[in-house]
Amino acid sequence: MNRERSARQLRLIGETVEIANTLGVEVWLRGGWAMDFFIGEATRDHEDIDWFVWAADAPALADGLVRAGHEPVTLSASPPDQQLDFCKQGEESSFALLGRDQSGRAVVAGGPWAGEMWPEGMLEASAGRIGALQCRIVSPRAQMEIKRMMPVWVPGRPRRRKDAEDIARLAAALREQATRPR
Repeated sequence: MNRERSARQLRLIGETVEIANTLGVEVWLRGGWAMDFFIGEATRDHEDIDWFVWAADAPALADGLVRAGHEPVTLSASPPDQQLDFCKQGEESSFALLGRDQSGRAVVAGGPWAGEMWPEGMLEASAGRIGALQCRIVSPRAQMEIKRMMPVWVPGRPRRRKDAEDIARLAAALREQATRPR
């Protein structure tokens, strides 16, 4: 594992959490880092840092990130009403934008899948932690569903080995958690 890169990404996660907290904006880690924060340690290298943020809060968060030296990635493949991408110190952070349906459930905010529901209970997990760094994360069960379903939801996206490995790690961590004495 590239410890230098992991340490840099963890610093950027901490910085993003601090910016969001200062602004009163909720953010949730998703993807591989969400899994690692649930497990409590870095388990593999990560290509980027994936987040969720409410679309209504995205402009304030974007301003805060830019003030902190994050540069917007304007050549992103995702529509700007669906996802915002930034880069700092050579590391990318992607913020998928969340909307709410009429019942208040989290949905895709924009782009071709606008209005599609995210997994039920996705934002209801306890905060995750690596060392002293604590961060909101998507629920492990929702993370597993997202990793399983993304190739179905996004035709043409291949199933990735790292996703299968992440699903297995999360399932094992959930089993272990279920057997711990309370």
